[in-house]
Amino acid sequence: MYDSMITLLLTTAAIGAGLMAGVYFAFSSFIMRSLDHMDATCAVDTMNTINEVILRSWFMPLFFGTSLLYLLLAVLALFDWSDPNAPLLLIAGSVYLTGMFTCTILFNVPLNNRLAKASESDIDKIQLWSHYHKYWTRWNHLRTSSSLIASMMSIYLL
Repeated sequence: MYDSMITLLLTTAAIGAGLMAGVYFAFSSFIMRSLDHMDATCAVDTMNTINEVILRSWFMPLFFGTSLLYLLLAVLALFDWSDPNAPLLLIAGSVYLTGMFTCTILFNVPLNNRLAKASESDIDKIQLWSHYHKYWTRWNHLRTSSSLIASMMSIYLL
């Protein structure tokens, strides 16, 4: 029973982390680059629209659900440390929660909030976009990598 529960949790977490890696990869590889080719005021307005829509999409249950799965798996690893896979399970959970969840909360969300508060002034948007694009994308690369690593580790543990 316990092994089948862990297998189900790991499989679901691996799929969730893989999907998250894909979303973040899309932003890092072509969405942000495309926005950067636009006029800065259009890029700010478009990114603000994306940030509003994403909050009411399937992304949010995936974001929180996968985070909860990795938290649960990390806690289970701590409670069953005698299992030879426990250290890897704890590392997979820690990589995901630190590199994806915590990074999002501490870095990407504040940048999104700052962008949402941009004044209607084109000058403000131009100055803000350069900073936003550089740092948001940098943190997004970390989220992409962390999600992919956690997914691959989970698949390995299956």
